[in-house]
Amino acid sequence: MSIEPELIQSPLGQTITRDGHTLQVDIYRLEEEVAWVLEVINEDGTSHVWDDRFPTDQAALDAVHEAIDDEGVVGFLD
Repeated sequence: MSIEPELIQSPLGQTITRDGHTLQVDIYRLEEEVAWVLEVINEDGTSHVWDDRFPTDQAALDAVHEAIDDEGVVGFLD
């Protein structure tokens, strides 16, 4: 029986509301991995996962804020 690796959630995950839309930002990694995954979930439950991995959870959080500043929340809506 194989043991599944534990999922480490970053404490930097958060909810962002802009222009009347709310996005859930999740930042996580597997316990044996060093790179962080960035996932944004919109109000309809659609998940957007970055292809790139991030060296730190702060770098992932910075990337989502940069994307929202550049494109607005519409880039994450269905």
